Amino acid sequence: MVRMLLVGPPGAGKGTQAVLLSKAFSIPAISTGDIFRANVRDETPLGVEAKGFMDRGEYVPDSLTNALVADRLSHDDCTSGFLLDGYPRTLDQVRALDEVIAAQGHQLDVVVELTVDPDIVIDRIRVRATEQGRTDDNEDVMRNRLELYARETAPLIQVYGGRQILVSVDGIGSIDDVTGRIVEALGLRGLRA
Repeated sequence: MVRMLLVGPPGAGKGTQAVLLSKAFSIPAISTGDIFRANVRDETPLGVEAKGFMDRGEYVPDSLTNALVADRLSHDDCTSGFLLDGYPRTLDQVRALDEVIAAQGHQLDVVVELTVDPDIVIDRIRVRATEQGRTDDNEDVMRNRLELYARETAPLIQVYGGRQILVSVDGIGSIDDVTGRIVEALGLRGLRA
């Protein structure tokens, strides 16, 4: 049973690692993007509300994002743990997540931070842009996103580091090497796949 967060800059490989860790630990990998899309597709009341913001190209407010995540974490598949990818992003979201997990009688076990050199991330993004034809993956946009990530995430890293649940793992290398480093780091904390 593991309740974990996966954090790292855009292009660090979080999505790929989330899928692999989800399988290894038999827990659902949950991303806010997936939650938004599922609720919009199913036309839930929260999904209808989120769709309005998304259609206008606006950020979904923390209060709505928190409600969507709380709802998702109440599903049966999360009773034995979960992996959150891309949430929380703000200190308000950290507080909201703490409240949801505490209400279930639990706490976070670990926060895995994938660390990568910004220049390597830019190179990865260039490859992804070419392979997937993503126009939002140009160097200026990516450098901006990396700076924004560093500013927004630094307080979260401090909070989780202060709680002694932060594990920083080198995100550079083959997919299998990175997964191996994460699993090894979690094993050292008594969290086994």
